[in-house]
Amino acid sequence: MAEQPKIALVTGAGTGVGRAVAQILLRNGYCVTLTGRRSKLLEETTAEAGSDSGRILCHQADVRVAADVDGLFDAAIARFGRLDLLFNNAGIGARAVDVDELDVLEWQAVLETNVHGAFLCARRAFGQMKAQDPKGGRIINNGSISAYMPRVNSAPYTVSKHAMSGLTRSLALDGRQHNIACGQIDIGNVLTEMAKPLGEGTRQPNGTVLAEPLMDVHHVATSVLHMAQLPLDTNVLFMNVMARDMPFVGRG
Repeated sequence: MAEQPKIALVTGAGTGVGRAVAQILLRNGYCVTLTGRRSKLLEETTAEAGSDSGRILCHQADVRVAADVDGLFDAAIARFGRLDLLFNNAGIGARAVDVDELDVLEWQAVLETNVHGAFLCARRAFGQMKAQDPKGGRIINNGSISAYMPRVNSAPYTVSKHAMSGLTRSLALDGRQHNIACGQIDIGNVLTEMAKPLGEGTRQPNGTVLAEPLMDVHHVATSVLHMAQLPLDTNVLFMNVMARDMPFVGRG
């Protein structure tokens, strides 16, 4: 009997890291629910993957809204019957300004997406994986090198990614009794629209501006795939994948 395909759900699947991960999962036999706020971008992601439409569900949703998240997971389970993998990826940043110059609404938007949205998705995935038969699954959270060390003028994003690390550790612990593994990928300087300005020049702690090296998003996707394909009794709790020469390791 042929092995049943694994079932994945990817948030923020219309662009960047989410798009690359959704595509590599499709190309490796997964059934994938792709979600994001813009349906057109989700459709572009699947068209580029060139996969069987029977293994794809595109569902527009805003992860900040509990009703949207419930509708997303209900639709995914109705279509595929279970959930083996959540790539909890949707996230945004804020303007790089001193914290006193940042509008409170901008702070709230980052926290609502990167923390509250991630929690809502993890909550539904955990519940599904806990209840299904056979039970279990894997949650991979998209963290950041900012989960360890801030950039200049990045308080909202840095706080959100520190929170993501706490979510990862809690889910990794609480999931043990339910055969649920949870890990986090912390990315540094990947060439996406969000990080592209880093390669054009970004402010350093000493006040200079440096064009930082960037890596291909494909290397992030293959790293997530490695984490996803491990047996559930094995877990990568935290993985750091970064452009080798970015100014992160060392003093300066």
